[in-house]
Amino acid sequence: MGPYILLVAVLLPLVGGVLLYLLKLKNDRIIQRYTAAVTLVTSVLVWALILACGEEGFTFLHLWDGLELKLRFDGMGRFFAGIVATLWPLTILYAFEYMTREENRGTFFAFFTMSYGVTLGVAMAGNIFTMYCFYELLTLVTMPLVIHTMEKKAVRAARTYLSFSLAGAAFAFVAVVFLAVNGLAGDFVLGGLLSAFDSPQAARVIYLMGFLGFGVKAAIFPTHVWLPKAAVAPTPVTALLHAVAVVKSGAFAIMRLTYFAFGTTLLKGSWVQWVVMGLAMFTIFFGAAKAVKERHFKRRLAYSTVANLSYILFAVTIMTEGGLAAALLHMAFHAEIKILAFFAAGAVLHGTGREYSRELEGLGRRMPLTLGSFTVAALALVGIPPFSGFVSKWSILTAAADSGQPLAYAGAGVVLCAALMTAVYMLTNVRRIWFPAKGTDLAALDCVHEVNWKMTVPMIILAVSILLTGLFAHFVVDAVTAIAAGLS
Repeated sequence: MGPYILLVAVLLPLVGGVLLYLLKLKNDRIIQRYTAAVTLVTSVLVWALILACGEEGFTFLHLWDGLELKLRFDGMGRFFAGIVATLWPLTILYAFEYMTREENRGTFFAFFTMSYGVTLGVAMAGNIFTMYCFYELLTLVTMPLVIHTMEKKAVRAARTYLSFSLAGAAFAFVAVVFLAVNGLAGDFVLGGLLSAFDSPQAARVIYLMGFLGFGVKAAIFPTHVWLPKAAVAPTPVTALLHAVAVVKSGAFAIMRLTYFAFGTTLLKGSWVQWVVMGLAMFTIFFGAAKAVKERHFKRRLAYSTVANLSYILFAVTIMTEGGLAAALLHMAFHAEIKILAFFAAGAVLHGTGREYSRELEGLGRRMPLTLGSFTVAALALVGIPPFSGFVSKWSILTAAADSGQPLAYAGAGVVLCAALMTAVYMLTNVRRIWFPAKGTDLAALDCVHEVNWKMTVPMIILAVSILLTGLFAHFVVDAVTAIAAGLS
């Protein structure tokens, strides 16, 4: 399979979304069939590339010497693209039912489909410049999804999202220009390109700027503000933003920046490692604490995402093979867990109009599939075996313990504290769902019923996946270990 097919995989949903927007279709059935066809064909093509495409790259635009737009599938790219290609069709199916009450559904699915292609571009980027271009394009195609309802709170959320993203783009651009000017914007190489740079202190400052810039989408403190605000968007969007596309692209970009651009030889043991690790640790604690305090169902999950993204960044900043493997593992497992949690929260909102944790009392009796799936996500997010969340958190703790770094040991303690807070804010909801408080008016639930199969089927599939990837985690662990060691 030729490397030019990589470009086809990116352009298919990108061009398909543009066409859907230009056609201005009104018939829901045609919109859904068109969107489903583009999404499924893209996912099948991506998985075919993952299994059959070599690592040779495809350059589709030369700008000038040393700067080109290039797609290439290495182990990191395959792993991220596999996550995206697996979860996107489930999100589309869920969205078909969820969006039935919303206006401008054609426009919504057009930008949703475009976002798929751009996210794949981030995954398949062969160098830092290509990744940056797709990364910033992701802001443009996802902002209309945040602002979709056009309510005041949605407009404010979109404005915040755009403002933070543009500021992050400026910081990240400095790092990209620094690499390009020094002739180091070539293909990603595990180990980085700056190990023998003449001015290491300057390079470390630029790395910090790049970390903060790409960290905006990864919701690192204090740039996390946009993420909880974006919870006002329709649930398929929040699931997309908080579990798959935007936030994971931020984490993925920081992995590329750390391990494939600047290199851990330059960074490890220096002041910049302690700064970025400290930021990740603080964000873990801050996000978990805010989630405990938050009473709105979806915003609580949003703050949980803030914390869990920094689990990934903490593992990245350990700057060892084990740290990279643990970061990849949590990136994958958190994606399936959090998208399920958001699906369940959205199903409750869609089916009952209830938005706050206190309104969940006894709902499990009327929505057993939805809230049974949420319970699986809650247990996995806490890190209870045999679910997948336990495996990735254990890997992060193991990487910290094996690093021999005092600050990483402290970070492991922060992870454990955050896990306890996760138990508080997730299992409190589980208790309310299945064991309502005395005096709860259960008769008021008689009108509540399970949501449509288009929403329940993705939730059931994800719940089963969380259990199976926990029980058979060694397959995924072997894959990320090979990637971190440069063997895949």
